Amino acid sequence: MKIGVLMLVVLLGGCAQQPAKDDRLYRALGEEAGITRIVEGMLLSIAADPRIVRHFEDIDIVRLRDKLVEQICAEAGGPCVYTGDSMEESHKGQNLTPSDFNALVENLQAAMTAEGVPITAQNRLLARLAPMREQIIDR
Repeated sequence: MKIGVLMLVVLLGGCAQQPAKDDRLYRALGEEAGITRIVEGMLLSIAADPRIVRHFEDIDIVRLRDKLVEQICAEAGGPCVYTGDSMEESHKGQNLTPSDFNALVENLQAAMTAEGVPITAQNRLLARLAPMREQIIDR
C-alpha cells in the first residue's frame, strides 16, 4: 500500500513539474484566426508577385493554406499539429533558389505587418522558420 501511494506521489509530482507550453508567440500572432489571416494575406501577395507566383500555379491552394496555418500555429507554440509532408518532400523538384525563398519571406512579413503583428513577434516567428530554409532550397 505504501509503495502505491509513493508511486502516485512521484507520478503526480512529475506531472506538476512539466513546463507549461510557451504560447506567447502564438498569441502575438492572433492565435489561429490571426495566423489564418496572415497566411491568406501572404498567399494573396504571392499571387501578385511575379518573382514567385509560377511556383504556386499547380498547387491545391486551399490545402496549402491549411497546412501553412497548421505549421505556423505549431511553430508558434499553439495547439495545432502539423500534418503535412516534410519540407524536403514538399519542395522536391521545385529547384527553389535563395531569391525565391527570400521573396516568400518578404510576403510573409508584409502579411504580418498588415495584421499588426509587432516586429519582435515577426522576428521570433522568422527565427523559428529559418532552419527550414536549407530543407527547401534546391530540392
